[in-house]
Formats: sequence, structure tokens, C-alpha cells
Amino acid sequence: MQVVTHTTIPGLPEPKRGKVRDIYDLGDSLLIVATDRISAFDVVLPNGIPYKGRVLTQLSLYWFERTRHIVPNHVISADIDTIARAIEAVGGHVDDDIRAMLDGRSMLVVKAKPYPVECVVRGYLAGSLWKEYVQAGGKEQSVTLHGIALPAGLRESDRLEEPIFTPATKAEIGHDENISLEQAVQIAGEVAHELARLSVQIYRFAREEAAQKGIIIADTKFEFGEKDGQILLIDEVLTPDSSRFWAVDDYVPGRSQPSFDKQYVRDWLESTGWDKTPPAPHLPDEVVARTSEKYREAYRRLTGREIV
Repeated sequence: MQVVTHTTIPGLPEPKRGKVRDIYDLGDSLLIVATDRISAFDVVLPNGIPYKGRVLTQLSLYWFERTRHIVPNHVISADIDTIARAIEAVGGHVDDDIRAMLDGRSMLVVKAKPYPVECVVRGYLAGSLWKEYVQAGGKEQSVTLHGIALPAGLRESDRLEEPIFTPATKAEIGHDENISLEQAVQIAGEVAHELARLSVQIYRFAREEAAQKGIIIADTKFEFGEKDGQILLIDEVLTPDSSRFWAVDDYVPGRSQPSFDKQYVRDWLESTGWDKTPPAPHLPDEVVARTSEKYREAYRRLTGREIV
């Protein structure tokens, strides 16, 4: 399997490069290419993870289709012939090598205007919310975090009585910051209430489906955009990069849970004493292989198919 960490398409300007995705502007549409790059602690690592970009793209396509009854999305096509025609229509050149690079990891999408907040839904007390809960004294007393009341005495990874919407700012550099719905309204306008409703509805739907397949979706983040006055679900959806997936069989509240993502990468990096500033160390083959398998296993469990 070819590992793709950098893309260039002859005849097209250089893409906008994120931590994982290369985004090409095709005029009326965008081409989103999920590479095999992996980041940890906000630093892109030097080697990629086989199959990662394909898992992110194919799993997003799976969930975009499964949630279409809740909210429309930005996908035009993931068919390589359609993508090639769109590239060539704006002066790009697609030979066999470019087709092989793009096939299975690319989506042609509507160019929507993203809303300026991350839409985060949490069904379990984990990650940054758990840290905030402890710091606020939640072990001894009820606390209110980002406008949401939480009871005293919850354990790490406990299931919350109801899923909660904890939006976040979009940080260009560093970490996003958790905010309240009221703050999200100040940033994005009254549409934030509808984004919250849609986010929780999508999460509930996906959580129930995933649970039947042995996976807990502890939390997830969504991106929405606007096109011609319509709200669209955009970017990626319900992948190991945007969500915290746990195995139902391994779930034990009161501790952090093994997850289907870059946990092996983070654990190994922590063990090296790396100071979390660039450049990052090169990952050993074993860490790369185990991380790749975790991504593929998440896809396999959720879709019932193998990633190829």
C-alpha cells in the first residue's frame, strides 16, 4: 500500500495543507484529499500511517450517507472518474499515478462557508472535559462547565445522563478552547442553536448504530458550513480522528479507555521524553503498524467491510 504524505497535482496550484488533508480549490468545488499524515500534540510527524487517509475518507463517506436523513452534506462524488474530470476541467492533469494516489482517499465537495465554531458532542466524561471537571472540584461537588450542570462524583469515562453540546473555538495554532453555547451564539449567531440540535441528533443516531457493532462513540466533533442559505455537514464525520471510539467489551469506567486512534503514537512519543516541539521523532515500524491496524479495525467494525 502506497503511503501518501504529500500530494501535488500537475497543472493545479499548491493545495491548502492542513495537518492531514490537502484541499484543492477547483472553482465551484473543492477536492479534499486525506493523506496518511498523522499529528500528535499539534505536531505533524515525519512518517505516515498506511491506510489512514483511506479510512478517514471511506468512513466519512459511510457516515455522510447514513446521516443524510438528518442533514444534507457537502459530498458531490468520490468516484475517481468524476474527480479526474473535475480536475482536468480546471487545467489539471491526471495520469495513472495521480489516479492511484487520489482513488479512495479523495472527495469532490461543494464549496461551503464553514461556520466559525467546532461542534462537539460528548456522551461520556473523557478528555479535556474530564480534566476540567476534576479541576473544578467535580469529585466533591456539582459543577457547571461551559453552561452545563454536571453532578458531583462522576468517574472518568462515565456515561453522561444525556449527550451534551460543548462547542469549541477554531484555533489556527495550538488547541481549540471549549466554550458555552451562549459564547458560540456570540461567535456564529443564532444559527448556533440549530447547529447544536443537529449535532446532538447525529451523535445519538450514530451512537446507537455503533453500539450494535461493539463500538462506543464517547465524543465527536462536527463541522458545518453554509451554501445558498442551507446548512451542510462538511469536512470529515465520525472518524477516529474526529471521534473517540472505545470497544464495548473493553469499557470499564473509572479510568481512561483504549481507543481506536493514535493512542499508540501518543504513548510511544510520551515514552521518548520528546518535548512536543518540532521536529518530532521518527516512529518505529511497530508503532506505525499497530496504529494502522487500529484505524482499519474501526472501519471494519463500523462498516462490516475491509479497507483496501
